[in-house]
Amino acid sequence: MSRIAVIGAQWGDEGKGKVVDFLAEGMDVVARYSGGPNAGHTVIINGTKYILHLIPSGILRKGTTCVMGNGMVVDPESLLEEMEQLRSLGVYIGENLLISESAHVIMPYHKKLDALNERVKGKKQIGTTLRGIGPAYSDKASRIGIRMCELLDRDVLREKLEFNLKLKNTLIEHFFGERGYSFDELYEKAISWGEELKPFIKNTTSFMKEAVSSGKSILYEGAQGTMLDIDHGTYPYVTSSNPTIGGISTGLGVPPTAVDQVVGVVKAYTTRVGGGPFPTEETGAIGDELRNKGGEYGATTGRPRRCGWLDLVALKYAAWVNGLNYIAVTKLDVLDGFDTIKVCVAYEIDGEITEEFPTNHVSFMKAKPVYKELPGWSGSVKGISDRNKLPKEAVNYVNFIAENMGVKVLLVSTGAERRETVVFE
Repeated sequence: MSRIAVIGAQWGDEGKGKVVDFLAEGMDVVARYSGGPNAGHTVIINGTKYILHLIPSGILRKGTTCVMGNGMVVDPESLLEEMEQLRSLGVYIGENLLISESAHVIMPYHKKLDALNERVKGKKQIGTTLRGIGPAYSDKASRIGIRMCELLDRDVLREKLEFNLKLKNTLIEHFFGERGYSFDELYEKAISWGEELKPFIKNTTSFMKEAVSSGKSILYEGAQGTMLDIDHGTYPYVTSSNPTIGGISTGLGVPPTAVDQVVGVVKAYTTRVGGGPFPTEETGAIGDELRNKGGEYGATTGRPRRCGWLDLVALKYAAWVNGLNYIAVTKLDVLDGFDTIKVCVAYEIDGEITEEFPTNHVSFMKAKPVYKELPGWSGSVKGISDRNKLPKEAVNYVNFIAENMGVKVLLVSTGAERRETVVFE
């Protein structure tokens, strides 16, 4: 497998950061294709925790070039802070990081509008990370967005920022009754971002063409998860981009044939953040146990995640939409100590049983889980890296997931550390 895509198969937070880091060993390129600083990938190596929001997890591997694709939206302030934090931990950042000149910029007014839009929605809030992602993608779709290359062109930046501030300040001041932005202050700030990031801003489409054509090994890093995809997720409780397989072509400028294998990252149970339907959610003691044992708090926001049992209906849908070949099962150790483990194998909707995932969110809101119970295991799988040392019941649980999804098991994570990984294939 020389060109691998790693994609979240649930509602994000599946542990993609660790999986990408593990698979990135020896890879020439790790390229991220969608999303912004609303993603939080956590990698732990020898006790040191690295939290990445924009930079691909491959930055932790020597000899690997990391690409932030045109499909991303980039907050320059957050990016510069992230670069500084990584450098303080001894991570080299130089010519090994490329930022697409076509990626769109998250401006301060995007973050303010994100918060104000949520406030107006009241009880119908989406539960965004308030990082300005949606408003930035909205400007991109409206053809008024500012791109990374335009931070390097004073005249173009001035023209676009003047136009945008007329729109944004009118909305902020007259509709929301909040204070708007000073053109001069924002313009100078944007110029300074461009100056600092200039060495990294490149034509990444050209770079990716060369990488694919020359046969380099490539890992495509997904952000968020399938159920948060704006087209295929649980709309409107979704992100503003395409974390699914199609986002690779549009977000990096490579053809579909440039992907050899697709790995779906599956948490051994299910979590989601923010609003929206969640059929297998456990709001009582079981949910609390999963949250506490799994440390289920957002790397980006710190918010507690909603927790519940595994949802195979959603996973089979993710397997089809993304064309998954393999799965990487994470946080298996969190299920230590359960006598029985429930798995949702179907939904009951309006009195009818279905194994099909409903794309109509009104129907999905009514879905009740139909469970199958599997035996748990005694002892702990924490830290195991040898497949032969896994309890038979744990292996059976992992294989049950894979067989129902119609895929193979690539690896299983038994802890947060890089070394706490069992390779199946």
